[in-house]
Amino acid sequence: MRRSLPWALLGGLVLVQISYPLTGGGARAAVTVATVLLGYATSVSHALLTRGPRVAVWLVLVTTGGGFAVEALGVATGFPFGEYAYSADLGPRLAGVSLVVPLAWTWMAWPAWLAAVRVTRSRAGRVALAAVGLAAWDLFLDPQMVAEGYWTWADPRPALPGVPGIPLGNYLGWLGVALVMTVLVRTSAREASTEDAPMYALYLWTYAGSVVAHAVFLDLPGSGSALWGALGMGLLAAPLAWSLREEDPDRHPGPHAAPSGTDESP
Repeated sequence: MRRSLPWALLGGLVLVQISYPLTGGGARAAVTVATVLLGYATSVSHALLTRGPRVAVWLVLVTTGGGFAVEALGVATGFPFGEYAYSADLGPRLAGVSLVVPLAWTWMAWPAWLAAVRVTRSRAGRVALAAVGLAAWDLFLDPQMVAEGYWTWADPRPALPGVPGIPLGNYLGWLGVALVMTVLVRTSAREASTEDAPMYALYLWTYAGSVVAHAVFLDLPGSGSALWGALGMGLLAAPLAWSLREEDPDRHPGPHAAPSGTDESP
């Protein structure tokens, strides 16, 4: 079960995401919610099975709880993402925040952190890479969700060239929040495990699938999100892919590999 559950959930996630361009309206919103739920379950189950309940609970508190808190702050005050509002399309809202949204922070924060742990030994480098790797995902996420009307900004200017509808300050807000989350996640999961392959696959699939979807299938306004997302997430995805090419961690555990099921402590 330790090995198969995250892989099974990831397989379900891939299948649901592939169906996204084939849907529209309410069906597309349902696919979006299902995607987030599967991504969340994949990351949390992996943290639980490979690092133990303490790390999994801490991950949820930091990224899900923290994600909700910062989103509620953003909706109420406009800080740190700019003045924006959620529609009712993604389901129930609390304090103006669609309840599915904080789950997305957890979904990508965990694989981004583990990818950074694999790529570099530097503590500061890990934190920086993981924060960039998480924040850069928004270069894909926001253009896609804004195009569907799931949330909107009161003043989306200035924006990235080719990516209308999202202010530049939003991405800086994501980077700041991702940096804080990464620092906190690091305190409970400092080393790699030989069972982290599903999270590497999750990050690389998200990267490659998003590039293809934005470039070919989604027909988004401005058509710049594929390029910006490829460049941003590529800062972590490229060295991760290279590290996996160099060695098989299941056969040749690197110097950072921790025994399976290790419950890392601060």
